[in-house]
Amino acid sequence: MFPATTANYYRVWTDVNLPRYFLNSIFVAACVVLIQLVTSSLAAYPLSKMQFKGRDTIFYLILSTLIFPEQLTLIPLYIMAVNYLGFAETLHGLIIPFGANAFGIFLLRQTYQSIPNELIEAARIDGASEFGIWWRILLPLIRPGLATLAIFSFVGSWNSFLWPLLMLQGNEPLFTLPVGLAFLEGAFVGNLRTVAAGIMVATVPIIIVFLIFQRQFIAGLSGAVKG
Repeated sequence: MFPATTANYYRVWTDVNLPRYFLNSIFVAACVVLIQLVTSSLAAYPLSKMQFKGRDTIFYLILSTLIFPEQLTLIPLYIMAVNYLGFAETLHGLIIPFGANAFGIFLLRQTYQSIPNELIEAARIDGASEFGIWWRILLPLIRPGLATLAIFSFVGSWNSFLWPLLMLQGNEPLFTLPVGLAFLEGAFVGNLRTVAAGIMVATVPIIIVFLIFQRQFIAGLSGAVKG
């Protein structure tokens, strides 16, 4: 048997630019989570609690985008991001295209529906604006749904590989952790223990995020199913 050692973790942290990849992934994932929480909660509010013509049609059109696999949209999204927005080889290109999420809108719409309409009507009678209702009343009540969406968004952004690989185009200082781990596998050919150490490092933030939000995560899923 081999003796227990932390040498492989030390090698993977020092022999390649893993701290930089780690920070890049943290920054991208945190920005994606924050933007998705804001856009999804804002979009889901009128689709759940306001009455206007075409509301359900708009919602089902948004929901229908979930049937398309991510790979199908990569080419048009890449052309738009590179040719029209100039996001090539920037971290912005990994954040802004994913600032809105159809699943997040669906999840928070279901969460909003568990909130009594009488509460919103009372706030309107008291003179609260729609933005004030959303900010002061609804957001505190949908924290479990927000925590659930935050976990899904963080894991999706953290594990994303193909899109960062396309956008960064070999710009090594901007590599996120999944792209950096692919580079790590080439740098340590034949040393699977070092590669495994790098993979273990990559799973730690996901575990931490889930442990922080696990109670809200379970409550958020329960509220979405009931809604």
